[in-house]
Amino acid sequence: MKFMKLGSTPDTFQDDGNEVSIAASELVSDVTVRIGTTKFYLHKFPLLSKCARFQKLIPTTGDENIEIHIHDIPGGAKAFEICAKFCYGMIATLNAYNVIAARCAAEYLEMNETVDKGNLIYKIDIFLSSSIFRSWKDSIIVLGTTKAHLPWAEELKLVSHCIDSVASKASIDVSKVEWSYTYNRKKLPTENGHDSPWNGIKQQQFVPKDWWVEDLTDLDIDAYKQVITAIKTKGMVPKDVIGEAIKVYTYKKLPSLSKVSMIHGDAKVRAMLVTITCLLPSEKGSVSCSFLLKLLKATNLLKCGEMCRKELMKRIARQLEEASMSDLLIPTVDGDTTVYDIDLILSIVEEFVRQDSKNAQRHNGGEVNDHVSAPSASMITVAKIVDGYLAEVAKDPNIPVYKFFSLAETVSANSRPVHDGLYRAIDMYLKEHPGLGKSDKKRLCALMDCKKLSPDACAHAVQNERLPLRIVVQVLYHEQTRASAAATIRADSIGIGSYESSRSGATTNTEDEWDGVMAVEDLSLSKTTKLDKCDTASTVVEKNHGGNKGANGRVKGGATSKKALGKMMSSKGQAGERSSSDSSDSAILPSQEHPKRTPARSTTKSAAA
Repeated sequence: MKFMKLGSTPDTFQDDGNEVSIAASELVSDVTVRIGTTKFYLHKFPLLSKCARFQKLIPTTGDENIEIHIHDIPGGAKAFEICAKFCYGMIATLNAYNVIAARCAAEYLEMNETVDKGNLIYKIDIFLSSSIFRSWKDSIIVLGTTKAHLPWAEELKLVSHCIDSVASKASIDVSKVEWSYTYNRKKLPTENGHDSPWNGIKQQQFVPKDWWVEDLTDLDIDAYKQVITAIKTKGMVPKDVIGEAIKVYTYKKLPSLSKVSMIHGDAKVRAMLVTITCLLPSEKGSVSCSFLLKLLKATNLLKCGEMCRKELMKRIARQLEEASMSDLLIPTVDGDTTVYDIDLILSIVEEFVRQDSKNAQRHNGGEVNDHVSAPSASMITVAKIVDGYLAEVAKDPNIPVYKFFSLAETVSANSRPVHDGLYRAIDMYLKEHPGLGKSDKKRLCALMDCKKLSPDACAHAVQNERLPLRIVVQVLYHEQTRASAAATIRADSIGIGSYESSRSGATTNTEDEWDGVMAVEDLSLSKTTKLDKCDTASTVVEKNHGGNKGANGRVKGGATSKKALGKMMSSKGQAGERSSSDSSDSAILPSQEHPKRTPARSTTKSAAA
C-alpha cells in the first residue's frame, strides 16, 4: 500500500482519553475547535496561515480564547486532525484509507494555493495522481471510501477518477499486467494450459482474462455498478468475462443464492438483485443459464418487480437448451398450493418457442412454409428438458391437469424424436392423480405418438393399468407393425421371397422413423401382466385387422406384440364380455382426434390385402 508523510516535526498531539486532543506547546491554546464530541485545543496562527475558512471564522484582533463549532466537515475529527497536523508541520501519514477524507476536509477548510504555496490540497492531489491511481488495489480501496464522503467526493471528481483508474486497468491487455491481484478460482475453460516457458529458463506467470474479477467484490453495489458500466463502455473486455465478474460478485454478496429456498432479505437485497440483472451483458451466453435461473428464483421469492422478472425470463428463454431439469424447479411464492411455479416455466418455454420460430424464419429468408420443418437441435434439447420437468412436477398432487397439459403441448410432437420422456411424465401424473376423469386421461394420452415409443416403453405401456384401453391397443398395433417391418427388411437382406419384398414398401417408413430413437429413460416393467386389458385389446385388434391375419402369420419376429396377442387369443371369452365396453370407450373420442393414426391403419390394411 502506498503512503505519504506530511510534515517533519514530531507529532505532539495528545489524547487524554476523553476524546479531547491537545496540541502540546509552551504557548497557551487560544482557539478551541469542537467537532462532534471531540475538542481540539489549538493556536490561531498555524490555522490562519493554511486555512482560508479559519480566516473567515477567527477574528484577527483580540487575545481572548474563542471556540468554534464545526459539525459538517467531511471525514469528521479524524480528517480534521490530519489537516491540523499539517498546519503545525507535524508528521501525518496519508494512505488509501484516509486520503479521500483528508482531501475533502482540506477542501472544506479551503487549504488551497491562494492561501499558501504547496498547501495540503496540492500535496494530496499529487499523491493521488502519482501513487494511488497508479496502484490497482489502492484504487479499489480509495473508491470504496468515497461513499462515506459524498457529495464532496463526487464534486471534486474523486469518484470519477477512481472509477476510470479501476476500469482502465481492468481493460488493459493482460500482457501488461504487472501488479498483484487476487485469484483463487479456476481459470476460464478457454484459458487452461496457456502457461508456457519464458526464454526457456523460467516459467512466465500467465495472467487470465478475468484476473480483476475477485478484487472488485469488495466494492458496494453502487460503486460496482459504476465500474462495470465503465468497463463495458471501454469495450475492451469480452462479454463472457464481464458475465463471470457479475456472477462472482453476486455469489460473494449473496452466498445464499446457491440455496435459493433459504434466501431472505430486505429492500437492500432486492435493489441489489435488480441492479445485478440490469448489469448482465445482453449477449447470449455471457452468463450461464443456470445462473440466470438462480437469479430468477431469488427475484421471484423476494418479489423484486415484474420488469426484473420479465427481463430474466427473456434472457433464460434465449439459452433454455443449456438448462437442466433441476434448474427449472422454481418454488412458488406464498399463497400458491403447488410446490413449483409451473406457470413461470410455461411462460419461459413459450418465449423460447417464439424465439426459435423467429430464428427459423430468419434462416428461411423470412418465408413461412406450409410444410412442417425439421426442429432445431435446441428445440429437441428443450423438449427433453420439458419432459423431465413434467415428470418431476407430476408428483405434486396439486398440479391441475390443464397446467400439465398446457406445458406438455407447448413443445410440438415434432420436436420429440422419441416419446419415452413424455410417456414417463404422463404415467407419473396418472399415478399421482388416480381420481383423474376418463376424458382428461384420454386428452393427456393423446399427446403421445405411439409410433415414437421405444420397444422398452411399448413393453411397459401394454402392461400399464393406468393407461386408457385405446392407447394399449394402439401400442400393440404399432409394435406389431414395427416388428413386421423389421422382419421384412431382414428377409430382404438375405433375398427371401419377392412377396416379402413387395410388402416392404408399406412398412419402410415405419422402420425409418425408429432408426434414431433414443434409449428409454428410467422405465421399469410392471411385474403384474394386465391380462384382462390385453384380452379386450385382442378383440379390437382382431375385429379391426382380421384381414391381416394371414399376412402377419407369415412374418417372423415381433415378440412383444405377438406374445400379447397370443395371450389375448387364448381368452376370447373374456374379451367378448368386454368388447362392448371398449366400443363405448372408443366412441368418446372420434377418429378425427387422432388424424395421424387413421392413415397408418388404412395403409396397413391395404398392404395386407
